[in-house]
Amino acid sequence: MLGETGTGKEVFANAIHYSSPRKNGPFIKVNCGAIPETLLDSELFGHEKGAFTGAVSQKRGRFERANKGTIFLDEIGELPAPAQVRLLRVLQTKEIERVGGATSIPVDVRIISATNRNLQEMIASGRFREDLWFRLNVFPIMIPPLRQRREDIPALVHHLIERKSKELKLTGRPVLAPGAIDRLMAHEWPGNVRELENMIERSLIQHRGAGALSFETLFAHIASRRPRCGSGLRAE
Repeated sequence: MLGETGTGKEVFANAIHYSSPRKNGPFIKVNCGAIPETLLDSELFGHEKGAFTGAVSQKRGRFERANKGTIFLDEIGELPAPAQVRLLRVLQTKEIERVGGATSIPVDVRIISATNRNLQEMIASGRFREDLWFRLNVFPIMIPPLRQRREDIPALVHHLIERKSKELKLTGRPVLAPGAIDRLMAHEWPGNVRELENMIERSLIQHRGAGALSFETLFAHIASRRPRCGSGLRAE
């Protein structure tokens, strides 16, 4: 899955898994950019007891835990080169080996990967393996930014208000002021759905049950942060 940060790639991955024949199997999420390189092999493929200092017991890795289900490799473009080689081997053989182990373990997993990076540019510069790209790019899904699907905003707003009201344990569901949806649809949303979600939550926190949600204060704050002509600033 390809798309900007905050477009909802993980939500789409969830939908794919729970709408498929694998829905009763595990759904394991991996943020490839959040795992230190020294721990990648252990996290993805597991390790045997005594494989390295601190390995006091056997550990099943994410791929083994995802057997008969789905593994979601988020931010796949952040994988370092050595990890790309090992991932390619798993995709080719459908087997993993725990760190310190000598036995190949077959795994039956669906792999969903996602990135906000331009992998074609990374391939051209040697930062991402082309053969791994061919293995992963079986059924590409491009998730457009929110500014290119503004017609989704009204439904997203109502859904997020409902969900966030429950999370914040609000006694009543606030109503929208006239023109509030139009104001939201006119915004560019550089942070996509995540930015919209955060704005809804901030509005509900500030609302305190007084009147309808208009978002005027939040949009005024955004406007106040934009550079003004004649301010002495210039783009480099």
